[in-house]
Amino acid sequence: MTSLSSKVKSKLSIKCFRFSQQQREQLARWLVELLPNTFDQVFQFMSNNQLLLLIVCGLSLLIPLITARPAIWQQGLVAALLLFVGHFALQIEEQYNSKKNSEYIHLFLALLSIVTTVRYLYYRTSYTLNLEDWLNATFSLLLFVAELYAISTLLLAYFQTLKIKNRKPVNLEDFPKEQWLKVDIYIPTYNEDVEIVRKTTLAAIAIDYPADKKKIYVLDDGRAEKYKARREKLRQTCEELGVVMMTRDNNEHAKAGNINTAFKRTDGDLVLILDCDHMPTRNFLQNTVGFFLRDEKLAFVQTPHWFYNPDPFERNLLTRGKIPVGNELFYKVLQKGNDFWNAAFFCGSAAVIRKEYALQVGGIATETVTEDCHTAFRLHSLGYKSIYYDKIMVAGLAPEMFSSYVGQQVRWARGMAQILRLENPLINPKLNLTIPQRICYFSATSHFFYGYPRLMYALAPPLFLLFGINSVKGLGIETLFYALPHIILSMQTNHIPYKHVRFSFWNEIFEFAMSFQAGIVTLLAVVNPKLGSFNVTDKGLTVTERNFDFDSVRYLVIVSAISAASLLAVPFWLLLSPEDIQAVLINMFWGGFNLFLLLAACLVAFEQPQLRQTHRLPRKLTAIIHSGNQSWTGKTVDISESGTQILLDEWPNIADEIKLELVGDYGARVLLNGRVIRANATSKLQARLFIEFVNLTRSQIDDLTLVIYSDVKEWYSQTRTEVDKPLESLWFILTAIKRVFREFKPAITQKMGIKSTVRKRVEAVAQLYWDGWEGHSISAKLTEMGTQDLRLELDCRQILNLETMLHTQPLIGLLISKEANDSQPQSLLAQFERIEELAIYHPPNLQDLEHSATVNPVAMELSFPESLKRQQLAKIKLLLKIL
Repeated sequence: MTSLSSKVKSKLSIKCFRFSQQQREQLARWLVELLPNTFDQVFQFMSNNQLLLLIVCGLSLLIPLITARPAIWQQGLVAALLLFVGHFALQIEEQYNSKKNSEYIHLFLALLSIVTTVRYLYYRTSYTLNLEDWLNATFSLLLFVAELYAISTLLLAYFQTLKIKNRKPVNLEDFPKEQWLKVDIYIPTYNEDVEIVRKTTLAAIAIDYPADKKKIYVLDDGRAEKYKARREKLRQTCEELGVVMMTRDNNEHAKAGNINTAFKRTDGDLVLILDCDHMPTRNFLQNTVGFFLRDEKLAFVQTPHWFYNPDPFERNLLTRGKIPVGNELFYKVLQKGNDFWNAAFFCGSAAVIRKEYALQVGGIATETVTEDCHTAFRLHSLGYKSIYYDKIMVAGLAPEMFSSYVGQQVRWARGMAQILRLENPLINPKLNLTIPQRICYFSATSHFFYGYPRLMYALAPPLFLLFGINSVKGLGIETLFYALPHIILSMQTNHIPYKHVRFSFWNEIFEFAMSFQAGIVTLLAVVNPKLGSFNVTDKGLTVTERNFDFDSVRYLVIVSAISAASLLAVPFWLLLSPEDIQAVLINMFWGGFNLFLLLAACLVAFEQPQLRQTHRLPRKLTAIIHSGNQSWTGKTVDISESGTQILLDEWPNIADEIKLELVGDYGARVLLNGRVIRANATSKLQARLFIEFVNLTRSQIDDLTLVIYSDVKEWYSQTRTEVDKPLESLWFILTAIKRVFREFKPAITQKMGIKSTVRKRVEAVAQLYWDGWEGHSISAKLTEMGTQDLRLELDCRQILNLETMLHTQPLIGLLISKEANDSQPQSLLAQFERIEELAIYHPPNLQDLEHSATVNPVAMELSFPESLKRQQLAKIKLLLKIL
């Protein structure tokens, strides 16, 4: 029996290992403030050679940790300790989240991850390469090379994200206006819809910059004989908008050649290049030109590309915007990391470039299909500077279909591989690049080789389970104790810079989906960099029904089938070869996890229909509803080019057709005709109205474009508040299948069994006429009315031949007036739809109706026939105005 004193001692011993809140805060402060500051103060007095010697000494001390191969239980303790340290560091970073603290903790985790990775790599090289026969050796070495590539990519990413640079714009007002540089705005186009080009041109015209220092050029590269009608329509649009349309006789070097031709014909100091679907905000030049006035060595300023429509991953997996899209990782983290090393890339659009310096390198590069990055590479090689300013100032269109998305990614993959093959940025002695610039460019140009390791990871388990090909010799618990710290610590390290832009496991889905295409084109580009040509990415397409794009993922489907088949072999292994149980189970879980990601990647090619006419954006605009002589002011919840959702603090008494005024962030306005198609009350007792824009004129469409896309102070996607949580991310992928196959049901309002809209509440009297009533008329009270239907309340005893009415749904004549003795009622024809009993009776208050205890109140729904709408619409609107 345990004595009292031993219990007390055990409690005291437990308390000794517990940290109070104050102790935890002191420890965190010591780790993220005092210790780093001490190192900073010591290192500042050391020369580069002394620092190098210190690093070499530190690494030598780590050699025993890397090379030792202790007992299994000791390896398990080391693995647990490493994972605990990583988890503890992340907790401190989350609790004491500041830019400086995050940088220190990220650096610490990166160093710890590198040591753990080198430890794993030493173990893999020394003990797990299977060289027993040529078949095992071949696949073992192929997998090992794939891991070496992944590790090198990891280390390059660590370097790129050591320091994230956040810039603030240079205020143009600090410089005299006569010093402001002249800017030409180029909008290259080939075969895109003229309406898309028009919207971008309108937004370019609205950019806030002196008119005498800004000129807009639409660079049409469409072949005249092939797109003759389109070119003529584009010419008329340019004349209407007052911009210059520039053409050339050939399509040599595609977009790069188009821009280079314009360089020679225009006289601006700077050039703002916009893809024809990239609509700029009005503050674009105000936020970028100042950088050039401050630094004469600056060659270009790049800003993020942002797409207001969902890409195929977001749309087909129905993520509803909860998962960051692919380009956020690049524009929110990697570009800012590159910017710290003066290695930010030119991305072909949403960038301002100094024309003089561009001409010094021969204009936009034409040797590769990623002419933008190649041009930046050459500008940096001449010693010029670049700036990346992380403010979303363009709204573009992402490829709607997976096949178009694949084409875009394949072009980027081919172009980057071409630059790597032609320029060799890492070791080419002819290049005047700093070592950090070489590393950043090497990381970018080697990135698209991810297809090869991703496929090797997918094939390794099936090779073992189906054919007994063992790519990892001695695969078992010991291997996990080396591999898991390497994998998890790398995830923990990357979590700090990527927490808002890349969620766990989604990057693997993306790489699996693109693995075959990226792998093939990068291999061909390395063998022959002249292969392939520039392809224009299709934009503005519409998917009307579900379909599976098998051609884009056929090889991925095959790999998925092989992976699934390999799992069926697991019971046979367990029965026939129990001595290999560790390797079998590890390959089973590895293959099962790969299959899960492979299926999710295949579902990206399962095209989902687009139910909306246009894409909705969650913008908060001031919205003023005008109806009659009254107005109500609210805020938009979201908006598109065809409709909007508005919140009001009170329920407006309006009909379904209204006037709607929208006000942009800088005061741009548009007055539209709207139809309220649905309305409901929120939990906060606000009115939520769903409004469709109707009968828009050309000028209204243009004004609406400017309010939505141009008059923007900050796009809602500028900052993302969601943080990566691995388990939640995994669960969201698991539920993708349920989301993907659910039935879409467009939201409509049903009222009394017929499609209906919002109606104005009125008080009027109506006289009803129908041949089936044998010369009699019926008196009723008009309670609700809209442009499409109305509602009446009356006593059911007055209605004759009700069964016939319900069966034939006849046309009924109406005489409607504000008061019973009105001498000039309005006459209308309406179709009988339905009748129902009223739960609560409101007396009609009609002079010719005698009330009694036997009154049977009902409500009658009538709709205005579409065939008579033109003749009756004026009367309907008049009644809605006066009632």
